[in-house]
Amino acid sequence: MEETYLLNVEGVKKKILHGGQGELPKLQDGSKARLSLGQFTFHFQTLKDDFERTVIDDSREAGMPMEIIVGKMFKLEIWETLLSSMRIGEVAEFWCDAIHTGMYALVSRGMRRIAEGRDPLEGQKHRCGMGNMFDYHSTGYEDLDELQRTPQPLIFIMELFRVEDPSAYKRDTWAMSKEEKLAAVPVLHSEGNRLVLRREFAQAAAKYQEAVICLRNLQAKEKPWEDGWLKLESLVTPLVLNYCQCQLELGEYYEVLEHTTELLQKHNDNAKAYFKRAKAHAAVWNEREAREDFQRVAHLDPSMAAAVKKELKQLGERMRKKHVEDRKRYQGLFQSGQGL
Repeated sequence: MEETYLLNVEGVKKKILHGGQGELPKLQDGSKARLSLGQFTFHFQTLKDDFERTVIDDSREAGMPMEIIVGKMFKLEIWETLLSSMRIGEVAEFWCDAIHTGMYALVSRGMRRIAEGRDPLEGQKHRCGMGNMFDYHSTGYEDLDELQRTPQPLIFIMELFRVEDPSAYKRDTWAMSKEEKLAAVPVLHSEGNRLVLRREFAQAAAKYQEAVICLRNLQAKEKPWEDGWLKLESLVTPLVLNYCQCQLELGEYYEVLEHTTELLQKHNDNAKAYFKRAKAHAAVWNEREAREDFQRVAHLDPSMAAAVKKELKQLGERMRKKHVEDRKRYQGLFQSGQGL
Protein backbone atom coordinates (compact mmCIF):
# COMPACT_ATOMS: atom_id res chain seq x y z
CA MET A 1 0.00 0.00 0.00
CA GLU A 2 1.42 3.35 -1.00
CA GLU A 3 -1.36 5.57 0.27
CA THR A 4 -0.12 8.50 2.32
CA TYR A 5 -2.46 10.00 4.85
CA LEU A 6 -2.43 12.17 7.95
CA LEU A 7 -2.92 10.70 11.39
CA ASN A 8 -5.23 12.64 13.63
CA VAL A 9 -2.16 14.39 15.02
CA GLU A 10 -0.67 17.68 13.89
CA GLY A 11 2.66 17.41 12.09
CA VAL A 12 2.53 13.65 11.32
CA LYS A 13 2.09 11.77 8.03
CA LYS A 14 1.88 8.01 7.66
CA LYS A 15 2.51 5.72 4.69
CA ILE A 16 1.78 1.99 5.05
CA LEU A 17 4.52 -0.01 3.28
CA HIS A 18 3.25 -3.46 4.30
CA GLY A 19 -0.10 -4.26 5.85
CA GLY A 20 -0.38 -5.96 9.23
CA GLN A 21 -2.82 -8.36 10.82
CA GLY A 22 -5.34 -8.25 13.63
CA GLU A 23 -6.81 -5.32 15.48
CA LEU A 24 -5.20 -2.03 16.42
CA PRO A 25 -3.86 -1.88 19.98
CA LYS A 26 -6.59 -1.11 22.49
CA LEU A 27 -6.62 2.56 23.41
CA GLN A 28 -7.25 4.06 26.80
CA ASP A 29 -10.65 5.81 26.93
CA GLY A 30 -10.21 6.86 23.30
CA SER A 31 -8.55 10.04 24.52
CA LYS A 32 -4.91 9.32 23.80
CA ALA A 33 -3.28 6.84 21.47
CA ARG A 34 -1.56 4.88 24.23
CA LEU A 35 -2.12 1.72 26.19
CA SER A 36 -2.77 2.03 29.90
CA LEU A 37 0.44 0.03 30.37
CA GLY A 38 2.09 -2.36 27.99
CA GLN A 39 5.07 -2.89 25.75
CA PHE A 40 5.67 -2.54 22.02
CA THR A 41 8.48 -4.53 20.39
CA PHE A 42 9.55 -3.31 16.97
CA HIS A 43 12.40 -2.56 14.58
CA PHE A 44 12.90 0.97 13.36
CA GLN A 45 14.98 3.15 11.08
CA THR A 46 15.41 6.87 11.64
CA LEU A 47 16.20 9.01 8.62
CA LYS A 48 16.77 12.69 7.98
CA ASP A 49 14.25 14.43 5.78
CA ASP A 50 16.89 15.35 3.21
CA PHE A 51 17.55 14.38 -0.41
CA GLU A 52 19.75 11.44 0.55
CA ARG A 53 17.37 10.29 3.32
CA THR A 54 20.43 9.96 5.55
CA VAL A 55 20.11 7.08 8.02
CA ILE A 56 20.65 8.13 11.64
CA ASP A 57 19.79 4.90 13.46
CA ASP A 58 18.85 1.37 12.41
CA SER A 59 17.87 -1.14 15.10
CA ARG A 60 18.66 -4.07 12.80
CA GLU A 61 22.25 -2.91 12.45
CA ALA A 62 22.41 -2.57 16.22
CA GLY A 63 21.34 -6.22 16.39
CA MET A 64 18.41 -5.79 18.75
CA PRO A 65 14.74 -4.76 18.40
CA MET A 66 13.45 -1.78 20.30
CA GLU A 67 11.05 -2.08 23.23
CA ILE A 68 9.17 0.82 24.77
CA ILE A 69 6.88 0.91 27.75
CA VAL A 70 3.70 2.66 26.76
CA GLY A 71 2.18 5.06 29.23
CA LYS A 72 5.39 5.43 31.28
CA MET A 73 6.58 8.81 30.01
CA PHE A 74 8.89 7.63 27.24
CA LYS A 75 10.83 10.75 26.22
CA LEU A 76 9.71 10.56 22.59
CA GLU A 77 5.95 10.39 23.21
CA ILE A 78 5.11 10.59 19.52
CA TRP A 79 6.39 7.01 19.09
CA GLU A 80 3.57 5.77 21.31
CA THR A 81 1.11 7.46 18.97
CA LEU A 82 2.76 6.05 15.85
CA LEU A 83 2.92 2.50 17.16
CA SER A 84 -0.64 2.63 18.43
CA SER A 85 -1.74 3.21 14.83
CA MET A 86 -0.10 -0.04 13.65
CA ARG A 87 -1.14 -3.68 13.48
CA ILE A 88 1.12 -6.66 14.21
CA GLY A 89 3.39 -7.29 11.22
CA GLU A 90 2.76 -3.88 9.71
CA VAL A 91 5.61 -1.82 8.24
CA ALA A 92 4.94 1.90 8.04
CA GLU A 93 6.82 5.10 7.30
CA PHE A 94 6.08 8.19 9.37
CA TRP A 95 7.10 11.76 8.67
CA CYS A 96 7.18 13.80 11.87
CA ASP A 97 7.61 17.54 12.12
CA ALA A 98 10.25 19.07 14.39
CA ILE A 99 7.63 19.76 17.08
CA HIS A 100 7.70 16.00 17.78
CA THR A 101 11.42 15.21 17.35
CA GLY A 102 13.19 17.61 19.68
CA MET A 103 14.01 14.86 22.21
CA TYR A 104 15.23 12.33 19.66
CA ALA A 105 18.93 13.01 20.28
CA LEU A 106 18.62 12.02 23.95
CA VAL A 107 16.51 8.96 23.15
CA SER A 108 18.97 7.83 20.48
CA ARG A 109 21.92 8.30 22.80
CA GLY A 110 20.30 5.97 25.34
CA MET A 111 19.52 3.35 22.71
CA ARG A 112 23.06 3.46 21.34
CA ARG A 113 24.50 3.02 24.82
CA ILE A 114 22.33 -0.04 25.42
CA ALA A 115 23.52 -1.53 22.10
CA GLU A 116 27.11 -0.88 23.22
CA GLY A 117 26.47 -2.68 26.50
CA ARG A 118 26.58 0.50 28.58
CA ASP A 119 24.15 1.94 31.12
CA PRO A 120 21.87 4.33 29.17
CA LEU A 121 21.47 6.49 32.30
CA GLU A 122 25.20 6.70 33.01
CA GLY A 123 26.17 10.17 34.18
CA GLN A 124 22.67 11.61 34.04
CA LYS A 125 21.57 14.09 36.63
CA HIS A 126 18.26 13.52 38.39
CA ARG A 127 16.41 16.05 36.30
CA CYS A 128 13.54 15.88 33.87
CA GLY A 129 14.30 15.17 30.23
CA MET A 130 14.12 18.80 29.18
CA GLY A 131 16.45 19.78 31.99
CA ASN A 132 18.93 17.18 30.81
CA MET A 133 18.76 18.68 27.33
CA PHE A 134 20.31 21.85 28.68
CA ASP A 135 22.73 20.05 30.99
CA TYR A 136 24.48 18.17 28.21
CA HIS A 137 26.59 20.14 25.76
CA SER A 138 27.40 16.94 23.89
CA THR A 139 25.68 13.60 23.56
CA GLY A 140 28.98 11.94 22.72
CA TYR A 141 27.84 11.39 19.13
CA GLU A 142 28.50 14.04 16.50
CA ASP A 143 25.36 13.42 14.43
CA LEU A 144 23.14 13.56 17.52
CA ASP A 145 24.78 16.78 18.65
CA GLU A 146 23.66 18.30 15.35
CA LEU A 147 20.06 17.18 15.94
CA GLN A 148 20.18 18.55 19.47
CA ARG A 149 21.36 21.96 18.25
CA THR A 150 18.89 22.14 15.38
CA PRO A 151 15.70 20.05 15.84
CA GLN A 152 14.30 19.07 12.44
CA PRO A 153 11.68 16.83 10.84
CA LEU A 154 12.58 13.14 10.89
CA ILE A 155 11.33 10.02 9.12
CA PHE A 156 10.69 6.83 11.12
CA ILE A 157 10.24 3.48 9.37
CA MET A 158 8.79 1.00 11.86
CA GLU A 159 7.94 -2.71 11.78
CA LEU A 160 5.76 -3.81 14.69
CA PHE A 161 6.35 -7.36 15.98
CA ARG A 162 4.54 -7.63 19.27
CA VAL A 163 2.24 -5.79 21.66
CA GLU A 164 2.32 -7.31 25.13
CA ASP A 165 -0.58 -7.20 27.49
CA PRO A 166 0.01 -5.12 30.65
CA SER A 167 -0.13 -8.30 32.77
CA ALA A 168 2.75 -9.78 30.75
CA TYR A 169 4.88 -6.67 31.04
CA LYS A 170 8.28 -6.92 32.72
CA ARG A 171 10.65 -3.99 33.18
CA ASP A 172 14.31 -4.21 32.31
CA THR A 173 16.48 -3.70 35.38
CA TRP A 174 18.17 -0.59 34.01
CA ALA A 175 14.78 1.06 33.41
CA MET A 176 13.64 0.73 37.02
CA SER A 177 13.74 3.59 39.51
CA LYS A 178 15.58 3.16 42.81
CA GLU A 179 12.31 2.47 44.62
CA GLU A 180 11.26 -0.11 42.00
CA LYS A 181 14.58 -1.93 42.28
CA LEU A 182 14.38 -2.07 46.07
CA ALA A 183 10.80 -3.32 45.87
CA ALA A 184 11.73 -5.96 43.28
CA VAL A 185 14.54 -7.52 45.35
CA PRO A 186 12.45 -9.29 48.04
CA VAL A 187 9.98 -10.45 45.40
CA LEU A 188 12.77 -11.98 43.31
CA HIS A 189 14.34 -13.48 46.44
CA SER A 190 11.05 -15.12 47.39
CA GLU A 191 10.48 -16.41 43.84
CA GLY A 192 13.99 -17.90 43.84
CA ASN A 193 13.35 -19.67 47.14
CA ARG A 194 10.06 -21.08 45.81
CA LEU A 195 11.82 -22.42 42.71
CA VAL A 196 14.55 -24.03 44.84
CA LEU A 197 11.88 -25.94 46.77
CA ARG A 198 10.66 -27.24 43.42
CA ARG A 199 14.30 -28.09 42.52
CA GLU A 200 14.16 -25.76 39.52
CA PHE A 201 17.68 -24.55 40.18
CA ALA A 202 18.42 -22.83 36.86
CA GLN A 203 15.27 -20.72 37.11
CA ALA A 204 15.97 -19.96 40.77
CA ALA A 205 19.51 -18.87 39.95
CA ALA A 206 18.16 -16.44 37.36
CA LYS A 207 15.88 -14.85 39.99
CA TYR A 208 18.72 -14.46 42.48
CA GLN A 209 20.98 -13.05 39.79
CA GLU A 210 18.39 -10.48 38.72
CA ALA A 211 18.00 -9.34 42.34
CA VAL A 212 21.78 -8.99 42.67
CA ILE A 213 21.90 -6.87 39.50
CA CYS A 214 19.25 -4.53 40.94
CA LEU A 215 21.29 -4.07 44.11
CA ARG A 216 24.63 -3.70 42.32
CA ASN A 217 23.16 -0.96 40.15
CA LEU A 218 22.11 0.89 43.30
CA GLN A 219 25.47 0.28 44.95
CA ALA A 220 27.24 1.90 42.02
CA LYS A 221 25.70 5.21 43.10
CA GLU A 222 26.97 4.87 46.71
CA LYS A 223 30.43 5.38 48.15
CA PRO A 224 32.04 1.99 48.87
CA TRP A 225 31.99 0.90 52.50
CA GLU A 226 29.82 3.79 53.65
CA ASP A 227 26.45 3.18 55.32
CA GLY A 228 24.32 3.14 52.15
CA TRP A 229 26.72 0.81 50.35
CA LEU A 230 27.01 -1.53 53.35
CA LYS A 231 23.25 -1.75 53.75
CA LEU A 232 22.89 -2.83 50.12
CA GLU A 233 25.82 -5.24 50.47
CA SER A 234 24.04 -6.95 53.37
CA LEU A 235 21.21 -7.70 50.93
CA VAL A 236 23.56 -8.83 48.15
CA THR A 237 25.48 -11.41 50.21
CA PRO A 238 22.66 -13.94 50.91
CA LEU A 239 21.49 -13.66 47.30
CA VAL A 240 24.97 -14.48 46.00
CA LEU A 241 25.19 -17.44 48.39
CA ASN A 242 21.79 -18.72 47.21
CA TYR A 243 22.90 -18.28 43.61
CA CYS A 244 26.06 -20.29 44.34
CA GLN A 245 24.05 -23.06 45.96
CA CYS A 246 21.99 -23.35 42.79
CA GLN A 247 25.18 -23.51 40.71
CA LEU A 248 26.51 -26.29 42.96
CA GLU A 249 23.32 -28.24 42.30
CA LEU A 250 23.73 -27.62 38.57
CA GLY A 251 27.38 -28.71 38.58
CA GLU A 252 28.71 -25.27 37.65
CA TYR A 253 31.61 -25.55 40.08
CA TYR A 254 34.00 -23.03 38.52
CA GLU A 255 31.30 -20.39 38.58
CA VAL A 256 30.86 -21.08 42.29
CA LEU A 257 34.61 -20.69 42.80
CA GLU A 258 34.54 -17.35 41.01
CA HIS A 259 31.63 -15.86 42.92
CA THR A 260 32.56 -17.13 46.37
CA THR A 261 36.15 -15.94 45.95
CA GLU A 262 34.90 -12.50 44.95
CA LEU A 263 32.58 -12.46 47.96
CA LEU A 264 35.35 -13.54 50.36
CA GLN A 265 37.64 -10.78 49.13
CA LYS A 266 35.18 -8.36 50.73
CA HIS A 267 33.89 -10.55 53.57
CA ASN A 268 36.69 -12.89 54.67
CA ASP A 269 34.75 -14.05 57.73
CA ASN A 270 31.76 -15.52 55.88
CA ALA A 271 31.67 -19.20 56.85
CA LYS A 272 28.89 -20.06 54.37
CA ALA A 273 30.93 -18.66 51.48
CA TYR A 274 33.95 -20.74 52.53
CA PHE A 275 31.72 -23.82 52.83
CA LYS A 276 30.31 -23.46 49.32
CA ARG A 277 33.76 -22.73 47.89
CA ALA A 278 35.14 -25.79 49.67
CA LYS A 279 32.44 -27.99 48.13
CA ALA A 280 33.26 -26.56 44.68
CA HIS A 281 36.99 -27.20 45.20
CA ALA A 282 36.22 -30.76 46.29
CA ALA A 283 34.06 -31.33 43.21
CA VAL A 284 36.94 -30.39 40.87
CA TRP A 285 39.54 -32.39 42.85
CA ASN A 286 41.31 -29.40 44.47
CA GLU A 287 41.91 -31.39 47.64
CA ARG A 288 44.28 -29.01 49.43
CA GLU A 289 42.13 -25.93 48.78
CA ALA A 290 38.98 -27.77 49.82
CA ARG A 291 40.51 -28.91 53.12
CA GLU A 292 41.78 -25.40 53.88
CA ASP A 293 38.34 -23.88 53.27
CA PHE A 294 36.56 -26.55 55.33
CA GLN A 295 38.95 -25.89 58.21
CA ARG A 296 38.20 -22.15 58.01
CA VAL A 297 34.50 -22.93 58.21
CA ALA A 298 34.93 -24.96 61.41
CA HIS A 299 37.06 -22.17 62.91
CA LEU A 300 34.64 -19.36 62.00
CA ASP A 301 31.42 -21.20 62.88
CA PRO A 302 31.76 -24.09 65.37
CA SER A 303 28.09 -24.92 64.83
CA MET A 304 29.07 -26.15 61.36
CA ALA A 305 31.75 -28.50 62.70
CA ALA A 306 29.61 -31.61 62.23
CA ALA A 307 28.83 -30.70 58.62
CA VAL A 308 32.52 -30.01 57.98
CA LYS A 309 33.52 -33.37 59.48
CA LYS A 310 31.05 -35.15 57.21
CA GLU A 311 32.30 -33.30 54.12
CA LEU A 312 35.95 -34.02 54.98
CA LYS A 313 35.16 -37.72 55.37
CA GLN A 314 33.43 -37.79 51.99
CA LEU A 315 36.33 -35.86 50.43
CA GLY A 316 38.84 -38.38 51.81
CA GLU A 317 36.84 -41.31 50.47
CA ARG A 318 36.48 -39.71 47.03
CA MET A 319 40.19 -38.88 46.84
CA ARG A 320 41.23 -42.43 47.87
CA LYS A 321 38.91 -43.89 45.24
CA LYS A 322 40.33 -41.54 42.64
CA HIS A 323 43.91 -42.49 43.52
CA VAL A 324 43.07 -46.20 43.16
CA GLU A 325 41.41 -45.60 39.79
CA ASP A 326 44.34 -43.47 38.63
CA ARG A 327 46.86 -46.21 39.60
CA LYS A 328 44.87 -48.83 37.70
CA ARG A 329 44.65 -46.56 34.68
CA TYR A 330 48.39 -45.84 34.67
CA GLN A 331 49.25 -49.53 35.19
CA GLY A 332 47.01 -50.44 32.26
CA LEU A 333 48.71 -47.87 30.06
CA PHE A 334 52.14 -49.11 31.14
CA GLN A 335 51.26 -52.75 30.48
CA SER A 336 49.78 -51.99 27.07
CA GLY A 337 52.91 -50.05 26.26
CA GLN A 338 55.09 -53.03 27.15
CA GLY A 339 53.04 -55.27 24.90
CA LEU A 340 53.79 -53.16 21.85
